[in-house]
Amino acid sequence: MKQFITILYIVLVTTLHSQLSFSQTRTLRGDSLHQQPADSVAVDSLPKEEKLTAPVYYTAKDSMVFTRGNMGFLYGEADVKYGDLAIKGEQITMNLDSSIISSTFGLDSLGKEFGHPVFTQGGTEYEMKKVRYNFDTGKAFISNVITQQGEGHIVANTAKKNADNSFYMVNAKYTTCDLHDHPHFYLNLSKAKVRPEKDVVTGPAWLVVADVPLFPIVLPFAFFPFTKTYSSGIIMPSYGDEMERGFYLHNGGYYFAINDYVDLALTGEIYTKGTWGLSARSNYRKRYKFSGSVNGNYLNTVIGDKGLKDLNIPGAYSVSKDFRINWTHSQDPKANMYRTFSASVNFSTSRANMNDLSRLYSRESSNNTKSSSINITQRFPDSPWSLSASMNINQVSRDSTISATLPNISFTMNRIYPFKRKKMVGSERWYEKISMSYSGEFRNSVNSIKENRFFKSNLIKDWQNGMRHNIPVSATFSLLDVIQISPSFNYTERWYTGGVKEAWDPVQKRNVVVDTINGFKRIYDYGASISANTKIYGMFVPWKIFGNKVQAIRHVFSPSVSLSYRPDFGDPRYGFYERYTYRNEFGDDVEYSYSPYSRMMFGTAPTGESGSVGFDFKNNVEMKVKSESDTTGFKKISLIDDLGINFSYNMMADSMKWSIINSNIRLKFSKSYTLSLNATWDPYIYELDKNGRPVAVDKLRILNGKGFGKLQSTGTSFSYSVNQETFKKLFGGKEEKGGDKEAEEANLNLPDDGTIGRNPNETAARRSVFDTGSQSMGEFDDDGYLKNPIQWNLSFNYSVRYGYDMQNFDFERMEYPGKLTHSLGISGSLQPTKNWNLTFNTDYNFDFKKFTSINCSLTRNLHCWSMSANFIPIGPYKSYNFVIRANSSMLQDLKYEQRNSPYDRGMDWY
Repeated sequence: MKQFITILYIVLVTTLHSQLSFSQTRTLRGDSLHQQPADSVAVDSLPKEEKLTAPVYYTAKDSMVFTRGNMGFLYGEADVKYGDLAIKGEQITMNLDSSIISSTFGLDSLGKEFGHPVFTQGGTEYEMKKVRYNFDTGKAFISNVITQQGEGHIVANTAKKNADNSFYMVNAKYTTCDLHDHPHFYLNLSKAKVRPEKDVVTGPAWLVVADVPLFPIVLPFAFFPFTKTYSSGIIMPSYGDEMERGFYLHNGGYYFAINDYVDLALTGEIYTKGTWGLSARSNYRKRYKFSGSVNGNYLNTVIGDKGLKDLNIPGAYSVSKDFRINWTHSQDPKANMYRTFSASVNFSTSRANMNDLSRLYSRESSNNTKSSSINITQRFPDSPWSLSASMNINQVSRDSTISATLPNISFTMNRIYPFKRKKMVGSERWYEKISMSYSGEFRNSVNSIKENRFFKSNLIKDWQNGMRHNIPVSATFSLLDVIQISPSFNYTERWYTGGVKEAWDPVQKRNVVVDTINGFKRIYDYGASISANTKIYGMFVPWKIFGNKVQAIRHVFSPSVSLSYRPDFGDPRYGFYERYTYRNEFGDDVEYSYSPYSRMMFGTAPTGESGSVGFDFKNNVEMKVKSESDTTGFKKISLIDDLGINFSYNMMADSMKWSIINSNIRLKFSKSYTLSLNATWDPYIYELDKNGRPVAVDKLRILNGKGFGKLQSTGTSFSYSVNQETFKKLFGGKEEKGGDKEAEEANLNLPDDGTIGRNPNETAARRSVFDTGSQSMGEFDDDGYLKNPIQWNLSFNYSVRYGYDMQNFDFERMEYPGKLTHSLGISGSLQPTKNWNLTFNTDYNFDFKKFTSINCSLTRNLHCWSMSANFIPIGPYKSYNFVIRANSSMLQDLKYEQRNSPYDRGMDWY
């Protein structure tokens, strides 16, 4: 009998366990479980009133227990769903009679909380430690709830949820810090009502920083609106204090959400000592068409005391009016295949960046030049013609000058073959190889005008305009299949509406412009040339010198000889030049010839008959070596990428028949760096004329024992960046590569137990907002020490130029001495830890032997706060700005700021 009872007990337990197994799912309707045995009869046949309007679905990973008192207990990742409402938690208790459900967390063996309840309704999610919810009333009582509203989090120890999904809270915290249990700062809300995704209204509130309440700063009430829609609204200003301009409100105004394609932000700034400014910013975008932004700023800067207005001393009263316009526009390539439009405008007064607080410590503030351009190009289908128009403005802040071209219109006809047959029959005729093209350009420009006169300039007196036409005609023929013969003819014509008249000024002792000539004038020139070029290949196989690693060295020699002719357009029959005689400071009568159009934008026709023979020689040297990294087993190394020299001999000239010698060399040191040098050489010597002035004479240096030629000018530029990865590649690249390969091979030999790789359909586990300890401090090594790789970067930009110092002449050597001009720019960044970052940029002036300006920025990430220090330690704009502010964009005015004005000339640095 005992054995039978024991077997029956085992069967019942097994059956019950199978029904209450993992991930069980049940459906609850009304007040009873919708699950009955097939052979049973309902206890009460009378229909009951349904209190629930939708089914209740519930699951549990561990077990579910139901008692006689209509109580349900769910254990292990329990989940209950009712309409759009869902409650998850480690433990859930359901009262089936009163429609009340409760949920709480669990404790592990170490006493750590896990499985905190998550309440979701209407797409809004809340995480808490305890909750009691009534299905009938839709109300809930919650303990330790955390919900995200906007960029911040609301943490409340006690909260009551209403049927309309709003909450009443007591002693709640509003913070943007994600350390919810112990935030670095928060607003303590004594009483608050929260309407999710709408707003928060609170009674008295005060700021708490590092657990210290700042009771003097108490808000009697506060209102925090939240919205996820694109809408207009007020832009709150930031505040601060500057020694020279006073207390200020900066970047406050209104944002207009005009439509889905364009917006507008109107802001302003005002200082207590009289400075004020206005700004307008707009972004626009139309998909598959275009996008861009416009930013305009006007600033009226008042410095100093009105009592010092008439005194010319540092710190005296001054008023400057600056403006800035930035416009960028780009067209989508798919918008129009025949028309393109682009704009990049950066126009401002010379001191605008220095007076603007938002740009003072940026790299832009130290830029000496600014450029703006607008371009539009129209191509015509099935036609060689195209039309383009552009506007270009270049500014130099050092001397406040502007050079502008407005507009610049070009007409272009691509190369055509006018004599080529439409239907080719037989071989190509020689005249069918003749091609021609056309380019025309209209330009209206002004050069080096002061910015305060730019908008007051006269279009006729100050601006120059003209048009140039160019028609080249050429052909190419083969001679003996190895020599290319290329005859060509070029015609250029210039149209001007005026010129200048020159005369000798005995006071200045030079020829100066004394009058302007108005009237239409055509200036043209033409010339013809013929050239012959070929390529000569040489191969050298140095087996015995380099072993079998070097396969061959190839030298490519490309000689070219040309013959050109151009008539003398200085002849009086053309009327392009004028002559007059004057008596110079030495009492000599000098005949002077000039062109009234040489100062025009397209120049004038050249003077002097020319019949020149030109020589151009280019060289290229490559080496072919064995390489295991190349699939072919070989690779080419460029020894000399290009080495060239060119010069000419003018047979028609009376003297000085040899031209300046031009040479160039290009060496490829690596894939990322190529050294290019261009140099000019002077073949003639200098002597003194009868007035004791140095002049070049018709005597070649090579015939007077002074070498082939004297270096007249050369220069190059160099830019390079190094960082921590540079040294890894130089010193640790092979070891890392080998280590990666060994690790990869080791992984391939591992058995696949289902843990290798990641399931693309698998989603990451949800992280609890209470789990603040899981925030990673970084990566640790095998000994438990924190790995802290130092990130750094250093960039150099260096240029050097050598040329004749025309202001000084060495009378002993009878040579112009050479002069080097340098330019060096340095920028870099250093990140000693993941939270500290230092950046800087500077320029070095070799003439004054000092750094002209240094802009530095030091930042520190303080989790939910950030600290930044911007400073210029030297130069006329030395100053600093120190700010500690909250990271949240909504709380940008929660800050501490200390700055020193660049206008405070009494500031000293030690």
